[in-house]
Amino acid sequence: MNRSDVEREIGQLLMIGMPGPRLDHETDRLIRDNHIGGIILFSRNIEDPLQLAALCRDLQGAASKRQDSPLFLAVDQEGGRVARLKEPFRSFPGNAAIGSDEEPVKRAAEFATVTSKEMKVVGLNMNLAPVVDVQRGDIEKHLAGRSFGEDPQVVATLGRTVVKHLQKNGIMAVAKHFPGLGRADVDPHFQLPKINIDGEELERINFPPFAAAIEEDVCGIMTSHAIYPALDPERPATLSPMVLTEVLRQRMGFRGLTITDDLEMGAIATDWSVADGALKSLQAGADILLICKDQSHVRKSLESIRQALSEGTISTERVAQSLERIRRMKKRFLRHRQEISLAGVREYFKISA
Repeated sequence: MNRSDVEREIGQLLMIGMPGPRLDHETDRLIRDNHIGGIILFSRNIEDPLQLAALCRDLQGAASKRQDSPLFLAVDQEGGRVARLKEPFRSFPGNAAIGSDEEPVKRAAEFATVTSKEMKVVGLNMNLAPVVDVQRGDIEKHLAGRSFGEDPQVVATLGRTVVKHLQKNGIMAVAKHFPGLGRADVDPHFQLPKINIDGEELERINFPPFAAAIEEDVCGIMTSHAIYPALDPERPATLSPMVLTEVLRQRMGFRGLTITDDLEMGAIATDWSVADGALKSLQAGADILLICKDQSHVRKSLESIRQALSEGTISTERVAQSLERIRRMKKRFLRHRQEISLAGVREYFKISA
Protein backbone atom coordinates (compact mmCIF):
# COMPACT_ATOMS: atom_id res chain seq x y z
CA MET A 1 0.00 0.00 0.00
CA ASN A 2 1.26 3.49 -0.76
CA ARG A 3 0.90 6.35 1.70
CA SER A 4 -2.30 7.77 0.17
CA ASP A 5 -3.93 4.32 0.38
CA VAL A 6 -2.89 4.00 4.02
CA GLU A 7 -4.10 7.49 4.93
CA ARG A 8 -7.48 6.82 3.33
CA GLU A 9 -7.91 3.59 5.30
CA ILE A 10 -6.71 4.72 8.75
CA GLY A 11 -10.26 4.52 10.14
CA GLN A 12 -10.16 0.73 9.65
CA LEU A 13 -7.83 0.64 12.65
CA LEU A 14 -10.52 1.93 15.01
CA MET A 15 -13.36 0.12 16.75
CA ILE A 16 -15.62 2.68 18.36
CA GLY A 17 -18.63 2.96 20.64
CA MET A 18 -21.82 4.88 19.96
CA PRO A 19 -24.27 6.61 22.29
CA GLY A 20 -27.64 4.89 21.92
CA PRO A 21 -29.81 2.16 20.40
CA ARG A 22 -30.25 3.85 17.00
CA LEU A 23 -27.74 4.93 14.36
CA ASP A 24 -27.19 8.61 15.20
CA HIS A 25 -25.94 11.33 12.88
CA GLU A 26 -22.44 11.62 14.37
CA THR A 27 -21.77 7.87 14.29
CA ASP A 28 -23.10 7.69 10.72
CA ARG A 29 -20.81 10.55 9.70
CA LEU A 30 -17.77 9.00 11.42
CA ILE A 31 -18.33 5.69 9.65
CA ARG A 32 -18.87 7.20 6.22
CA ASP A 33 -16.28 10.00 6.30
CA ASN A 34 -13.47 8.11 8.03
CA HIS A 35 -13.87 4.47 6.89
CA ILE A 36 -14.26 3.31 10.52
CA GLY A 37 -13.53 -0.41 10.75
CA GLY A 38 -15.69 -1.59 13.62
CA ILE A 39 -18.33 -0.79 16.22
CA ILE A 40 -18.51 -2.16 19.76
CA LEU A 41 -21.98 -2.32 21.28
CA PHE A 42 -22.89 -2.12 24.97
CA SER A 43 -26.08 -2.44 27.00
CA ARG A 44 -26.90 1.19 26.17
CA ASN A 45 -27.15 0.17 22.50
CA ILE A 46 -29.29 -2.96 22.95
CA GLU A 47 -33.01 -3.13 23.74
CA ASP A 48 -34.16 -6.41 22.19
CA PRO A 49 -33.26 -8.73 19.30
CA LEU A 50 -35.32 -6.90 16.65
CA GLN A 51 -33.92 -3.49 17.56
CA LEU A 52 -30.39 -4.90 17.64
CA ALA A 53 -30.76 -6.56 14.25
CA ALA A 54 -32.09 -3.31 12.76
CA LEU A 55 -29.16 -1.40 14.26
CA CYS A 56 -26.61 -3.88 12.86
CA ARG A 57 -28.31 -3.64 9.45
CA ASP A 58 -28.21 0.17 9.55
CA LEU A 59 -24.56 0.23 10.63
CA GLN A 60 -23.50 -2.08 7.81
CA GLY A 61 -25.59 -0.01 5.41
CA ALA A 62 -23.77 3.16 6.45
CA ALA A 63 -20.40 1.47 5.93
CA SER A 64 -21.34 0.07 2.53
CA LYS A 65 -21.92 3.57 1.15
CA ARG A 66 -18.23 4.47 1.36
CA GLN A 67 -16.12 1.33 1.86
CA ASP A 68 -15.72 -2.10 0.33
CA SER A 69 -15.51 -4.15 3.53
CA PRO A 70 -18.18 -4.67 6.21
CA LEU A 71 -17.79 -3.49 9.79
CA PHE A 72 -16.63 -5.60 12.67
CA LEU A 73 -19.69 -5.56 14.98
CA ALA A 74 -18.57 -6.66 18.43
CA VAL A 75 -19.93 -7.23 21.93
CA ASP A 76 -18.55 -8.58 25.19
CA GLN A 77 -20.66 -11.70 25.62
CA GLU A 78 -18.72 -13.74 28.16
CA GLY A 79 -21.70 -15.03 30.12
CA GLY A 80 -22.20 -14.34 33.80
CA ARG A 81 -22.07 -10.69 34.78
CA VAL A 82 -20.39 -9.58 31.53
CA ALA A 83 -23.18 -10.23 29.05
CA ARG A 84 -24.53 -7.46 26.83
CA LEU A 85 -27.24 -9.68 25.33
CA LYS A 86 -30.05 -10.22 27.85
CA GLU A 87 -33.23 -12.27 27.60
CA PRO A 88 -34.64 -13.50 25.28
CA PHE A 89 -31.00 -14.24 24.38
CA ARG A 90 -29.85 -17.37 26.21
CA SER A 91 -28.30 -16.69 29.61
CA PHE A 92 -25.10 -18.49 30.71
CA PRO A 93 -23.44 -18.37 34.14
CA GLY A 94 -19.94 -17.36 33.02
CA ASN A 95 -16.43 -18.80 33.01
CA ALA A 96 -16.05 -19.57 36.72
CA ALA A 97 -19.23 -21.67 36.64
CA ILE A 98 -18.07 -23.44 33.47
CA GLY A 99 -14.68 -24.18 35.06
CA SER A 100 -16.29 -25.75 38.13
CA ASP A 101 -18.91 -27.76 36.21
CA GLU A 102 -18.76 -31.57 36.20
CA GLU A 103 -18.49 -31.45 32.40
CA PRO A 104 -16.65 -28.17 31.75
CA VAL A 105 -15.68 -28.82 28.12
CA LYS A 106 -19.27 -29.69 27.25
CA ARG A 107 -20.52 -26.53 28.99
CA ALA A 108 -17.92 -24.36 27.21
CA ALA A 109 -18.90 -25.80 23.83
CA GLU A 110 -22.60 -25.29 24.56
CA PHE A 111 -22.06 -21.67 25.60
CA ALA A 112 -20.04 -20.87 22.48
CA THR A 113 -22.34 -22.71 20.07
CA VAL A 114 -25.57 -21.12 21.29
CA THR A 115 -24.00 -17.68 21.70
CA SER A 116 -22.54 -17.72 18.19
CA LYS A 117 -25.84 -18.69 16.60
CA GLU A 118 -27.74 -15.97 18.46
CA MET A 119 -25.13 -13.33 17.66
CA LYS A 120 -25.12 -14.29 14.00
CA VAL A 121 -28.90 -14.10 13.59
CA VAL A 122 -28.95 -10.45 14.72
CA GLY A 123 -25.91 -9.47 12.63
CA LEU A 124 -23.09 -9.39 15.19
CA ASN A 125 -19.82 -10.96 14.04
CA MET A 126 -17.23 -10.64 16.83
CA ASN A 127 -17.30 -11.71 20.48
CA LEU A 128 -14.69 -10.12 22.76
CA ALA A 129 -14.36 -13.45 24.58
CA PRO A 130 -13.13 -15.73 26.04
CA VAL A 131 -11.29 -14.39 29.06
CA VAL A 132 -8.25 -16.67 29.45
CA ASP A 133 -6.63 -14.95 32.43
CA VAL A 134 -5.54 -17.58 34.96
CA GLN A 135 -6.83 -16.84 38.43
CA ARG A 136 -4.08 -16.56 41.06
CA GLY A 137 -5.59 -16.70 44.55
CA ASP A 138 -8.08 -13.95 45.37
CA ILE A 139 -8.83 -12.30 42.05
CA GLU A 140 -9.35 -8.55 41.65
CA LYS A 141 -13.09 -7.86 41.90
CA HIS A 142 -13.59 -6.63 38.31
CA LEU A 143 -12.45 -10.10 37.16
CA ALA A 144 -14.53 -12.02 39.71
CA GLY A 145 -16.38 -14.88 38.02
CA ARG A 146 -14.67 -14.23 34.67
CA SER A 147 -11.79 -16.74 34.88
CA PHE A 148 -12.11 -20.44 34.15
CA GLY A 149 -9.88 -21.19 37.17
CA GLU A 150 -6.37 -21.46 38.60
CA ASP A 151 -5.01 -24.31 36.47
CA PRO A 152 -3.45 -22.94 33.27
CA GLN A 153 -4.05 -26.18 31.38
CA VAL A 154 -7.75 -26.17 32.31
CA VAL A 155 -8.03 -22.52 31.28
CA ALA A 156 -6.22 -23.34 28.02
CA THR A 157 -8.55 -26.24 27.22
CA LEU A 158 -11.75 -24.34 27.98
CA GLY A 159 -10.54 -21.19 26.25
CA ARG A 160 -9.68 -22.99 23.04
CA THR A 161 -13.03 -24.82 23.20
CA VAL A 162 -14.87 -21.51 23.25
CA VAL A 163 -12.69 -20.16 20.42
CA LYS A 164 -13.31 -23.28 18.32
CA HIS A 165 -17.10 -23.27 18.65
CA LEU A 166 -17.52 -19.53 18.21
CA GLN A 167 -15.44 -19.47 15.05
CA LYS A 168 -16.76 -22.60 13.41
CA ASN A 169 -20.19 -20.97 13.68
CA GLY A 170 -18.98 -17.76 12.03
CA ILE A 171 -18.26 -15.52 15.04
CA MET A 172 -14.75 -14.14 15.50
CA ALA A 173 -13.33 -14.85 18.97
CA VAL A 174 -10.98 -12.58 20.92
CA ALA A 175 -8.96 -14.07 23.79
CA LYS A 176 -8.16 -11.62 26.58
CA HIS A 177 -6.28 -9.96 28.36
CA PHE A 178 -2.71 -10.61 27.13
CA PRO A 179 -0.36 -11.36 28.84
CA GLY A 180 -2.79 -12.12 31.68
CA LEU A 181 -4.46 -10.18 34.50
CA GLY A 182 -4.69 -13.03 37.02
CA ARG A 183 -2.40 -11.28 39.51
CA ALA A 184 -3.77 -7.75 39.06
CA ASP A 185 -4.56 -6.08 42.37
CA VAL A 186 -6.28 -2.97 40.99
CA ASP A 187 -8.91 -2.42 38.30
CA PRO A 188 -7.41 -1.05 35.05
CA HIS A 189 -10.69 0.76 34.39
CA PHE A 190 -9.42 3.21 37.02
CA GLN A 191 -5.72 2.56 37.78
CA LEU A 192 -2.64 1.13 36.08
CA PRO A 193 -1.77 -2.27 37.62
CA LYS A 194 1.82 -3.40 37.98
CA ILE A 195 2.09 -7.19 37.92
CA ASN A 196 5.38 -8.24 39.48
CA ILE A 197 5.85 -11.79 38.30
CA ASP A 198 9.01 -13.23 36.81
CA GLY A 199 9.49 -14.62 33.34
CA GLU A 200 9.23 -18.21 34.55
CA GLU A 201 5.75 -17.67 35.99
CA LEU A 202 4.63 -15.88 32.85
CA GLU A 203 5.79 -18.83 30.75
CA ARG A 204 4.32 -21.46 33.07
CA ILE A 205 1.04 -19.84 34.11
CA ASN A 206 0.05 -16.87 31.96
CA PHE A 207 1.08 -17.86 28.44
CA PRO A 208 -0.33 -21.41 27.95
CA PRO A 209 -3.99 -20.34 27.51
CA PHE A 210 -2.99 -17.73 24.92
CA ALA A 211 -0.75 -20.26 23.17
CA ALA A 212 -3.69 -22.67 23.02
CA ALA A 213 -5.93 -19.97 21.54
CA ILE A 214 -3.26 -19.20 18.94
CA GLU A 215 -3.05 -22.92 18.06
CA GLU A 216 -6.84 -22.82 17.61
CA ASP A 217 -6.33 -19.95 15.11
CA VAL A 218 -8.09 -17.38 17.28
CA CYS A 219 -9.03 -14.26 15.31
CA GLY A 220 -8.00 -11.75 17.94
CA ILE A 221 -6.11 -11.27 21.18
CA MET A 222 -6.92 -8.31 23.43
CA THR A 223 -4.11 -6.55 25.26
CA SER A 224 -4.07 -5.71 28.96
CA HIS A 225 -3.53 -2.27 30.44
CA ALA A 226 -0.97 -3.45 33.00
CA ILE A 227 2.79 -3.15 33.42
CA TYR A 228 4.75 -6.42 33.54
CA PRO A 229 8.27 -5.41 34.67
CA ALA A 230 9.68 -8.78 33.58
CA LEU A 231 8.73 -7.87 30.00
CA ASP A 232 8.76 -4.06 29.97
CA PRO A 233 9.43 -2.08 33.16
CA GLU A 234 8.05 1.20 31.83
CA ARG A 235 5.04 0.67 29.57
CA PRO A 236 1.75 -1.20 29.98
CA ALA A 237 1.35 -4.16 27.63
CA THR A 238 -1.02 -2.20 25.38
CA LEU A 239 1.75 0.33 24.62
CA SER A 240 4.73 -2.02 24.68
CA PRO A 241 6.51 -3.20 21.51
CA MET A 242 8.31 -5.78 23.66
CA VAL A 243 4.98 -7.34 24.66
CA LEU A 244 2.97 -6.90 21.45
CA THR A 245 5.67 -7.45 18.84
CA GLU A 246 8.59 -9.32 20.40
CA VAL A 247 6.59 -11.66 22.65
CA LEU A 248 3.16 -12.04 21.03
CA ARG A 249 4.12 -11.85 17.36
CA GLN A 250 7.71 -13.05 17.14
CA ARG A 251 7.98 -15.48 20.04
CA MET A 252 4.44 -16.88 20.18
CA GLY A 253 3.78 -16.69 16.45
CA PHE A 254 0.43 -14.91 16.60
CA ARG A 255 -0.77 -13.82 13.15
CA GLY A 256 -4.30 -12.61 13.92
CA LEU A 257 -5.58 -9.24 15.14
CA THR A 258 -4.14 -7.58 18.23
CA ILE A 259 -6.93 -5.50 19.79
CA THR A 260 -6.44 -3.02 22.60
CA ASP A 261 -8.67 -2.94 25.63
CA ASP A 262 -10.60 0.32 25.86
CA LEU A 263 -8.13 3.20 25.55
CA GLU A 264 -10.41 5.43 27.63
CA MET A 265 -9.73 3.36 30.76
CA GLY A 266 -7.95 5.12 33.59
CA ALA A 267 -4.91 2.85 33.25
CA ILE A 268 -4.15 4.57 29.92
CA ALA A 269 -6.01 7.89 29.97
CA THR A 270 -4.58 9.04 33.33
CA ASP A 271 -0.95 9.06 32.16
CA TRP A 272 -1.48 9.47 28.41
CA SER A 273 -4.23 11.10 26.38
CA VAL A 274 -6.48 8.63 24.56
CA ALA A 275 -5.11 9.85 21.21
CA ASP A 276 -1.51 9.47 22.40
CA GLY A 277 -2.31 6.02 23.75
CA ALA A 278 -3.83 5.05 20.40
CA LEU A 279 -0.73 6.16 18.50
CA LYS A 280 1.70 4.52 20.95
CA SER A 281 -0.27 1.27 20.82
CA LEU A 282 -0.22 1.28 17.02
CA GLN A 283 3.52 1.94 17.06
CA ALA A 284 3.93 -0.97 19.50
CA GLY A 285 2.14 -3.39 17.17
CA ALA A 286 -1.60 -3.23 17.88
CA ASP A 287 -3.99 -3.56 14.93
CA ILE A 288 -7.35 -2.40 16.30
CA LEU A 289 -7.66 0.56 18.67
CA LEU A 290 -10.71 0.36 20.91
CA ILE A 291 -12.41 3.62 21.97
CA CYS A 292 -15.69 2.73 23.59
CA LYS A 293 -17.56 5.93 24.44
CA ASP A 294 -16.40 9.48 23.65
CA GLN A 295 -16.28 10.00 19.90
CA SER A 296 -14.19 13.17 20.25
CA HIS A 297 -11.35 10.82 21.20
CA VAL A 298 -11.93 8.93 17.95
CA ARG A 299 -11.46 12.09 15.89
CA LYS A 300 -8.37 13.13 17.86
CA SER A 301 -6.86 9.66 17.48
CA LEU A 302 -7.42 9.68 13.73
CA GLU A 303 -5.73 13.07 13.49
CA SER A 304 -2.85 11.93 15.71
CA ILE A 305 -2.15 8.94 13.44
CA ARG A 306 -2.41 11.05 10.29
CA GLN A 307 0.01 13.59 11.72
CA ALA A 308 2.45 10.86 12.79
CA LEU A 309 2.40 9.45 9.25
CA SER A 310 3.03 12.91 7.84
CA GLU A 311 5.94 13.53 10.24
CA GLY A 312 7.39 10.04 9.85
CA THR A 313 7.05 9.08 13.53
CA ILE A 314 5.13 6.02 12.39
CA SER A 315 5.90 4.31 9.11
CA THR A 316 3.50 3.63 6.28
CA GLU A 317 4.69 0.01 6.45
CA ARG A 318 3.72 -0.37 10.13
CA VAL A 319 0.18 0.89 9.49
CA ALA A 320 -0.12 -1.14 6.28
CA GLN A 321 0.70 -4.34 8.22
CA SER A 322 -2.31 -3.80 10.47
CA LEU A 323 -4.58 -2.83 7.58
CA GLU A 324 -3.60 -6.03 5.78
CA ARG A 325 -4.39 -8.17 8.85
CA ILE A 326 -7.78 -6.46 9.17
CA ARG A 327 -8.52 -6.96 5.47
CA ARG A 328 -7.51 -10.62 5.68
CA MET A 329 -9.77 -11.27 8.70
CA LYS A 330 -12.74 -9.52 7.12
CA LYS A 331 -12.26 -11.56 3.97
CA ARG A 332 -12.08 -14.76 6.00
CA PHE A 333 -15.21 -14.16 8.11
CA LEU A 334 -17.32 -11.50 6.41
CA ARG A 335 -17.00 -12.22 2.70
CA HIS A 336 -20.06 -14.52 2.64
CA ARG A 337 -22.03 -12.62 5.25
CA GLN A 338 -25.77 -13.34 5.28
CA GLU A 339 -28.15 -10.41 4.98
CA ILE A 340 -29.78 -9.52 8.30
CA SER A 341 -33.39 -10.73 8.24
CA LEU A 342 -35.85 -9.26 10.74
CA ALA A 343 -38.23 -12.08 9.83
CA GLY A 344 -35.48 -14.56 10.70
CA VAL A 345 -34.98 -12.82 14.07
CA ARG A 346 -38.71 -13.06 14.83
CA GLU A 347 -38.70 -16.73 13.92
CA TYR A 348 -35.60 -17.60 15.96
CA PHE A 349 -36.71 -15.76 19.10
CA LYS A 350 -40.42 -16.62 18.59
CA ILE A 351 -41.43 -12.97 18.51
CA SER A 352 -44.99 -12.36 17.31
CA ALA A 353 -45.34 -9.86 14.47
